[in-house]
Amino acid sequence: MEKFELHGNIDQANNFIETMKSGRFLFSFVISYTETCEIPGITFAGADMNSIQFTPPADAEYLHYGYCKTIDKIPMTPDGKPTPGLLTKTALESSSIPHLTINAGSKVLPKLPFIESGLSFGKNISMNDAMTDSEVTHAVDYGRIVGRSLASLSDCLVIGESIPGGTTTALAVLRGLGFDAKVSSSIPNNPVELKNQIVDSALERIDSDHPYSIVAKVGDPMIPFVAGMLSSASDVSKVMLAGGTQMLAVLAFASKIGFNEENAVIGTTSYITNDENANFVSLVEKIANIPAISVNPGLENSRYSGLKAFSEGFAKEGVGAGGSIISSMIKTGNDSSTYLDLAEKEYHRLFTSL
Repeated sequence: MEKFELHGNIDQANNFIETMKSGRFLFSFVISYTETCEIPGITFAGADMNSIQFTPPADAEYLHYGYCKTIDKIPMTPDGKPTPGLLTKTALESSSIPHLTINAGSKVLPKLPFIESGLSFGKNISMNDAMTDSEVTHAVDYGRIVGRSLASLSDCLVIGESIPGGTTTALAVLRGLGFDAKVSSSIPNNPVELKNQIVDSALERIDSDHPYSIVAKVGDPMIPFVAGMLSSASDVSKVMLAGGTQMLAVLAFASKIGFNEENAVIGTTSYITNDENANFVSLVEKIANIPAISVNPGLENSRYSGLKAFSEGFAKEGVGAGGSIISSMIKTGNDSSTYLDLAEKEYHRLFTSL
């Protein structure tokens, strides 16, 4: 299918696309938090430092209501570029894909019904261990329970996430697990030097090669929880990890605890796979024999600068945007020009109602 770029296990990618044309998708949105995002200059996931903690619950509320309850308007950068949740919402609604929210350590709870994991938010890895080993065990165990339950309701469980600062903890986990990772960022000028400094100092605390211990030292709660979801859900149905760098860390950790590779794919935007600062595609191939599917949503053709910005390096991915768009296109047969038209209508609705 020419609307997608296929990487890694191409045969499995084609089989997934063909099978899911008549299949049922379910989108699960995992919200979480790491205090690592409070380091100045590390992320743009919010209008200012204080508002970053509200980004995950606000993303969840926007997907459900079309507006936010915990904050006055949708999450956006200081200069008004919207959350990638706009791309996800457009994809899910245009294809009638159901979704639900899971709290895996968000600092602020969303004002909507959600599945509660009982996890605490992650600590700042530049100064502390992210979690205890027992918290990682809890995250994996609860993730497995939730993943198996949700997978039984669908033919493909799509998992997206929102965790500000998550690319930094993902980088630390990937390196801690032995992968030579270079990762994307939510901003065009990726603060590579700052991320590497944080990660290098965090990795010095690792005193065990056990995967649970590594994630406890330098990760965040989302990574073991979603890895747990993948490990059990992939025994029941197909699973798409919808995201970029953070989902690579999930995949790396899941490869240590076990999952069914034949039922797993990773779906993202071309803005991630084409990011010269990252090595997304080669990392997927090093971690597991699964396909990576990427989609170009055509946002470079938008008449709105806020949408065009995604194609210019802002956000690139998040809130499961790439995987949601891929799922939507598989289900409806829509192409990027149809999708762009729908995204522009949603953008117009949002910014005329502010």
